[in-house]
Amino acid sequence: MADLPTATKKKKAKRSVPTGQMHVLATFNNTIITFTDTKGGALANSSAGACGFRGSKKGTAYAAQIATEKAGTAVKQLHGLTKVDVYIKGVGLGREAAVRSLTNLGIQVETIKDVTGVPHGGVRPRKARRV
Repeated sequence: MADLPTATKKKKAKRSVPTGQMHVLATFNNTIITFTDTKGGALANSSAGACGFRGSKKGTAYAAQIATEKAGTAVKQLHGLTKVDVYIKGVGLGREAAVRSLTNLGIQVETIKDVTGVPHGGVRPRKARRV
C-alpha cells in the first residue's frame, strides 16, 4: 500500500471572552449550567448528571455547586472569562448555590436575572365528566 498523506488539522485558536453570561437551568431533578458569550454562543457547559451525580442527588444544591465549578474552571482557563451576567431559570435547589460558587472561582457577577417562565392561561382543562 502506498503511504497516504495524513491530513493535518489546524488547531482552532481559543478566543478571549472577558465578559459573558451564565445560564442556570435549575429543575427538581437536575441543574444545567451553560457559560456563553454576550451574544449567547455557548463556551462551556456542565450538569449535575455530567459530574457523576445520579438519581435524586442530581437535584441538590451541592451538585449544582460542583457543576458550576467544573464549567467555570473550563471557561476561565480556555476563554479568560472574568465577569458574567447570570440568568436563572427554574425552581430547583441549585439556584443560589450555582451563583454562590462563582465567587470561589473569582468570576465577578454583574447582574442576576430570573427568566423562569410564567404560565398564562394554564393547561387545557379536562373533558366534562358524563354521568
